Amino acid sequence: MQFSKLDDIGAFCRGLPKGDSQAADAAAARQHVLTKPPGSLGRLEELAIWLARWQGRDKPRLDRVAINVFAGNHGIAARAVSAYPAEVTAQMVANFSAGGAAINQVAKLAGAELTVEAIELDRPTCDFTAAAAMDADEFLRAFHLGFRSVPADCDLLAVGEMGIANTTVAAALCAALLGDGAARWTGRGTGVDDEGLARKRATIEAALAFHRDILADPLRAAASIGGRELAAIAGSVLAARSRCIPVLLDGFVATAAVLPLARLASDALDHCRAGHVSAEAGHRALLQALNLDPLLDLGMRLGEASGAATAILLLRTALACHNGMATFTEAGVSGRA
Repeated sequence: MQFSKLDDIGAFCRGLPKGDSQAADAAAARQHVLTKPPGSLGRLEELAIWLARWQGRDKPRLDRVAINVFAGNHGIAARAVSAYPAEVTAQMVANFSAGGAAINQVAKLAGAELTVEAIELDRPTCDFTAAAAMDADEFLRAFHLGFRSVPADCDLLAVGEMGIANTTVAAALCAALLGDGAARWTGRGTGVDDEGLARKRATIEAALAFHRDILADPLRAAASIGGRELAAIAGSVLAARSRCIPVLLDGFVATAAVLPLARLASDALDHCRAGHVSAEAGHRALLQALNLDPLLDLGMRLGEASGAATAILLLRTALACHNGMATFTEAGVSGRA
């Protein structure tokens, strides 16, 4: 798929597949005859049915699970909105490649294939308080990179990011598309002090003022105050939807990245689940705005798909029960009277 202009993405979002309701119904029927009281496995049952809908089979599987992490750099990092310098983005990408990051360990445990895409780290986006972070062509290049990154045969996709200053970008995007100003959405990110938090909020308010004329357009806003790694996440999530691949979102930044899709089409994220709710300020409110109920609440705020990857283990538990349990008939157990 090739999007030649931003409006093409909006048009694409208006014709998305809805999933396989027959597979979901068959999975729900199976849950009713397994050797347990109905509903006794709680959300594990719902997750199995959700996977069935998007995989199109009443017994879903997780044979090939992909984790895609995208990395980008931001011009606003020069405004000291992060506790770490911009060069840490490339250093952490090198750590991913060497297998030394948290996501490497969790991906291995979860039986997932980890791919890390560093997007033009030597060319940060523009400082969005004085210019558009990206023009339309730059945004589309990153979006296409994400769109093409999704393996056609994967059973599940998890998405995450790495990028110094990108919690500021995520908060700015939330403020732009959901309102309520910088204070509601801005947290301490990598651990900035009170002065750093004030700088983040001031940076976001300056961006909102500078770009106020385009904030009603979700994709123009995503280009003007977003980042390349966020654009790539949005592209990969939309590609997954076009192929009926279920998706686990990571934390605040990854969720903010797909907010423009939700503004384009109310059902655009039906194939997604929130892997966790981050400790970063704003994430819980963002999930509520998107009607996404997080699977885990562990106080994590690392990014790099670590929360989504941890939730893969929960999905494997759901499918172990759904696919492996005996029915009442098979086990010779009496059902409900």
